[in-house]
Amino acid sequence: MPKSKRLMELMMTVNRKRRFKVQELADEFGVSKRTILRDLQELSELGVPLYSEVGPHGGYQVLRERVLPPIAFTEEEAVAMFFAVHALRHYSSLPFETESVSALNKFYLHMPGDVRDRIDGMKHRVDFITPTRRGDAPCLSVLLDAAVHQKVLDIEYETKDSEAGSRKIQPVCIYAHNGLWYCTAYCFLREGFRVFRCDRIRAASEDTAGTVKRDLGEIRQSRKEAVMPEDPVRLRVELSRAGVQRCEAELWLAPMLQVREDGSGSIDADVSRGDMSFYTEFLIGLGYEAMLQGPEELREAVKDRLTGLLERYR
Repeated sequence: MPKSKRLMELMMTVNRKRRFKVQELADEFGVSKRTILRDLQELSELGVPLYSEVGPHGGYQVLRERVLPPIAFTEEEAVAMFFAVHALRHYSSLPFETESVSALNKFYLHMPGDVRDRIDGMKHRVDFITPTRRGDAPCLSVLLDAAVHQKVLDIEYETKDSEAGSRKIQPVCIYAHNGLWYCTAYCFLREGFRVFRCDRIRAASEDTAGTVKRDLGEIRQSRKEAVMPEDPVRLRVELSRAGVQRCEAELWLAPMLQVREDGSGSIDADVSRGDMSFYTEFLIGLGYEAMLQGPEELREAVKDRLTGLLERYR
């Protein structure tokens, strides 16, 4: 086996094993221990984070921050990867902000000159627009880690109408929509699933009070499955084709939307009574493209709001 091919396969092998002995690799590659030691030295010089342990049970181990083996991209794949990361620049906060900038710079600098020229020519011709928001979300990495490892967190959370208060949550997922980050989590205060605006989470740390975590392994990113309405009321709305198109742009609304063959649609689903003020403003914004049928308390809230607006412009 040529040395270049052996080094490539050796890099992938040590990344997969993470812990190994020299003799194991020598037997697997059919070379001497001395050859494997030289190869490991070259991999270390190339940046693979190896360290050795002495003693009868010693060997080599790859540090947690592993260097991935080289991957060959076509020109089209390289351009697609660049712009996928480049689009993230519109977000003021990312769970992996430093790493994404570093990866993008590294990726760009190691491209052939003609591919870099092509990317430079495309930067001002294509973009993936996301609204720029002023609020930072400083706890994204903590929330993501807690969602992956099912940890309970103590957070300081600012609601829309009040100062920050303490809560215990167990995150399920984080997601970005319309320039904002959200966290679906089990709230121990409300004893149910809630969606939290990440820019309103001012601090987050792992719970130290011994709160028993819930088994959330089967709950993924679906807000439809995770978030159940509190004190539910039935929302019934008829939508024109234009109303459906506007509602389709709202990620939270998609699970409730029923679309007909002609493009019109309807909403017929339980929602939380505490969200009536939100639905009042949202439905008024749809104007003639929506006809609210129920509940009656929401119809009255829309009438009162419109009457107040009319008085303002008299």
